[in-house]
Amino acid sequence: MPLVKIKEDETFENALRRFKRKCEKSGILSELKKRQHYEKPSAKRKRKMLAARKKTLKRLAQERRLMG
Repeated sequence: MPLVKIKEDETFENALRRFKRKCEKSGILSELKKRQHYEKPSAKRKRKMLAARKKTLKRLAQERRLMG
């Protein structure tokens, strides 16, 4: 659980912004979305396979950009 200590003379909005950023970095919201509904193991494998393919293609595109 992300913890944000409010500094002296810090506005509530700034503290809330820092808290939201910490939550995003820790992956709490994405984990919550994953746990909202049951996902079949086959669907999970398919999602992971697509993510891996997307990551590979993105890396290859970046390498091509650097080379040429």
